[in-house]
Amino acid sequence: MGTEEALAAAGIDPASVVASEVIGGGTYNTAIRLRLADGRRLVLKIAPVAAGLSHEHDLLATEAEYYRLASGPLPSVVGAGPGFLLMTELPGVPWSQVPDTRPRARAELGGIVAGLHKTTGDRYGYPQEPPHPTWPAAFTAMMDAVLADAVRYGVPLPRPAAEIAHLTRRHEPLLELVTTPVLVHFDLWDGNILLDGGRVSGIIDAERAFWGDPVAEFVSLTLFREPDRELLDGYRAAGGPVEFGMPAWARLGLYRVYLDLIMLVEMVPRHYDDADRARFLRARLSDDLDALRRAV
Repeated sequence: MGTEEALAAAGIDPASVVASEVIGGGTYNTAIRLRLADGRRLVLKIAPVAAGLSHEHDLLATEAEYYRLASGPLPSVVGAGPGFLLMTELPGVPWSQVPDTRPRARAELGGIVAGLHKTTGDRYGYPQEPPHPTWPAAFTAMMDAVLADAVRYGVPLPRPAAEIAHLTRRHEPLLELVTTPVLVHFDLWDGNILLDGGRVSGIIDAERAFWGDPVAEFVSLTLFREPDRELLDGYRAAGGPVEFGMPAWARLGLYRVYLDLIMLVEMVPRHYDDADRARFLRARLSDDLDALRRAV
């Protein structure tokens, strides 16, 4: 789908666009910043045609659903349809472009995430996938799918896929502790958090969202590092639903393995030619699997 077709489908006259710019930083969809003659600033996302991972279909519908359901500094959906999403542009720049870690902003972010986690549902799993009645059933299906993708795309893993599947199933009693489906963004790394004047001004790119365990949110929030006190304190103070005890930390290890697998396997269908990145992710996956094995 092209820009003009998407705008027309959203009820926007393509002739009203006075400026457009492709936004870098995304790894899946094409994002275009638009300025209209009436002063509105919008962002148009267009889905790729190429195949991806098994769960990567109708992701923009997932993102639109997230923005409509969750409460926080999120874009407003202007229009959405097969293969496109048009939304308002939020102020600020990605946190990944700001060198200062700003502890105050980390506490503020924790509070925002706690607010996002107040959105609950009646099913588990990805919104565009068949629903599951329990979190163990949903997470097992999610893990099986990405492991099947690894086999399908011939991705070298540090352990056999069957061994990884068996290890994760041994943690099913921990997953049974999750009894309320929470809407989880699951891609809250610094590039998807906007800062404006030292404050958190926006949360974007919710295409990876699913209904599940809110503990999973802290994988990307603390990508490749341990959770920081400011973030956790802000989350607790705002009434976040996660109780940070040993069961939660053990489940966090499971979700780290899952995200490691996604990042490693997606390199093939997305044609990432980066041997250093692949080595890093395989090593990270190996370390997280070892930690998970020790936690059993």
